[in-house]
Amino acid sequence: MPRITEKTRNRARTMRREPTDAERKLWSIIRRRQIGGWYFRRQHPIPPYIADFACVETMLIVEVDGGQHAESAYDAARDRHLRQHGWRILRFWNNDVLGNSEGVARMIGDALGPLPSPPPPAAVEGA
Repeated sequence: MPRITEKTRNRARTMRREPTDAERKLWSIIRRRQIGGWYFRRQHPIPPYIADFACVETMLIVEVDGGQHAESAYDAARDRHLRQHGWRILRFWNNDVLGNSEGVARMIGDALGPLPSPPPPAAVEGA
């Protein structure tokens, strides 16, 4: 995969500072491990793209889209590229996030599944 350029890093920072209303709402739902204990990153660079939200541990991207993304050839090519690199992608419309945030959170939780059980404590030597 390509390296993260300074331009991409700066663009991601700008996008974090200027979220849409729907992105702000979804971030309030998924931040701080609120869905099943999974950790999300916001405006996460995955070169050459930037994902709205990404759970790196499960390779899940969550995108929040407005009407400009309907039937987007760019989004289709982007999704193909990311899937080829092992990412799963969930897309939600802005109005779904704003009007049915509980349903969106449930769908994200279903896609993530439960956290893996922690490994058993290591055996104490000489015991």
